[in-house]
Amino acid sequence: MNPFEILQSRGFVKQHTAGAPEMLAGAPVAFYVGFDPTADSLHVGHLLPVMAMAHLQRAGHRPIAVVGGGTAMVGDPSGKDEMRQLISAEQIDHNKRGLRAQLGGVLELGDGQGDLVDNADWLLSLNYIGFLRDIGRHFSVNQMLGKASVKLRLETGLSFIEFNYQLLQAYDFLELYRRHGCILQLGGDDQWGNITAGIDLIRRVEGVEAHGLTFPLLTRSDGKKMGKTAGGAVWLDAARLSPYDYFQYWVNVDDRDVGKLLRIFTFLPLERIEQLEAMTGPQVREAKKELAFHATAVVHGETEASRAMAGAKAAFSGGQAVAAMPQHEAELPIPLTTLLADCGLCGSRSDARRQIQGGAVRVGEDKVLDVNFELSPEHLDADGAVVLWRGKKKSVRVTGA
Repeated sequence: MNPFEILQSRGFVKQHTAGAPEMLAGAPVAFYVGFDPTADSLHVGHLLPVMAMAHLQRAGHRPIAVVGGGTAMVGDPSGKDEMRQLISAEQIDHNKRGLRAQLGGVLELGDGQGDLVDNADWLLSLNYIGFLRDIGRHFSVNQMLGKASVKLRLETGLSFIEFNYQLLQAYDFLELYRRHGCILQLGGDDQWGNITAGIDLIRRVEGVEAHGLTFPLLTRSDGKKMGKTAGGAVWLDAARLSPYDYFQYWVNVDDRDVGKLLRIFTFLPLERIEQLEAMTGPQVREAKKELAFHATAVVHGETEASRAMAGAKAAFSGGQAVAAMPQHEAELPIPLTTLLADCGLCGSRSDARRQIQGGAVRVGEDKVLDVNFELSPEHLDADGAVVLWRGKKKSVRVTGA
């Protein structure tokens, strides 16, 4: 298959410009995706475009990962029903460091293989009047108001700074063409209006045909947006979500979603994915384990994926001293309600009391129903640890300080 067919067969393609498939089937081209550093970690939703970039890079094209240090100071209104909270320059700098490390973990960046750039390098030094004269004159306000990302916000209110975001993203595309010869932008489907604005700007200013391609919104079989759990976003940073919990997220996806997720979040060959997708009944659990292992390996490496798999296997069979589990050190004795809140198994001590009263909490193999229970050194095993459980799937290995 040519590179476009690879993306299409794996479910990455929603919209594209005419000529994009033929272009990707030809000589290597430079393409980009932008990631605004609104947090210090990417999440599963961001991983979809990163995986698409990796497939194109493996096919010989050159990725440009743009960390939006400039656009993050404005805030993208696309897909939002209210204005993003503006963050400080110091926080943006902190967030950029986290994103750069994660992007470099999946993509080959540097040494001519790919580029990692920051749009602050050209946006923050712009002269406002010069920008309006040179770039703003190519934009029609009527056309901008017709873009879906703007129309959705007109009813709830769109700030002037957000209205400018489309110009800035279009200018990014122009600068990347000038600096790196970039002629293709990828993004979520809510970015189509911004992408086509950049394509039009390059055509007007440089007389060059550029292209765009968007990804579908990632949803579960029940129609809900994917990448969220009861505890929040599925982060790629191990400090926010341990490799063990990341592994567990994939093991627990809906059976109906396994084939789709294998295509998007692993590099497994399509032939193997079709075999796993055909599994039914209890076999689906094995397909999920393969999904979890390979999806975890993409982000955290094969060593961590193996540890997470071993931990999950031991936990499922009743094992307790499992190093792959999330770890928590506590000074003993300690009230169980406090410990449950401190280690993250419960949102608060009152939540912990409710979980205990509902019979959802175990210390090792023993269910605890007493809300005044205290964990003390005698509850630890020979390794000086005990596994604390909330329900059947949430667990933390606790050691004494």
